[in-house]
Amino acid sequence: STRDAPLRAWFASRGWQPAAFQREAWARWLRGESGLIVTPTGSGKTLAAIGGPLIAGLAAAPAPRPRRGQARAPRLQVLWITPLRALAADTRASLRDHLAGLGLDWEVALRTGDAGSRDRRLARQGLSEILVTTPESLALQLTYADSAQIFAQLQTVIVDEWHELLGNKRGVLLQLGLARLRSWHP
Repeated sequence: STRDAPLRAWFASRGWQPAAFQREAWARWLRGESGLIVTPTGSGKTLAAIGGPLIAGLAAAPAPRPRRGQARAPRLQVLWITPLRALAADTRASLRDHLAGLGLDWEVALRTGDAGSRDRRLARQGLSEILVTTPESLALQLTYADSAQIFAQLQTVIVDEWHELLGNKRGVLLQLGLARLRSWHP
């Protein structure tokens, strides 16, 4: 597809070539499909999962940033859920590197028990395009009265290491949170 040309060009600039499963994941995301990516560690799952939103972000006109003092509308588009705080920090760093390389001016916020006050504010107000969080922090985020507005622009939910959450209380907590998001965005 020509829609993924900017992302493929970025891959080429780094001496990489997208794997077939990555391009398939991007194409399916662009068609509005959901999926499960199962491949060994180090094979490119992160770029497979985030590629569709990146392609859409690169194709969209940049949203004007409000000036100081102007009200800021929530702009959260991608929710990345991971079971481990350390993995959340690594994921954020990786996503930031990819965004910088692509020249995509997206903010990546981290909302875990270890997050700093700036990240907590960005998450609370939906002022990042990507939010990396844990099931517990998502559950807390969903308790606020204005949560539906914070998640109003949400396009994608990525659950990393899903197998770690199956069959335990954290997984049930996440499933309840996802059901709430789904009720707002069928």
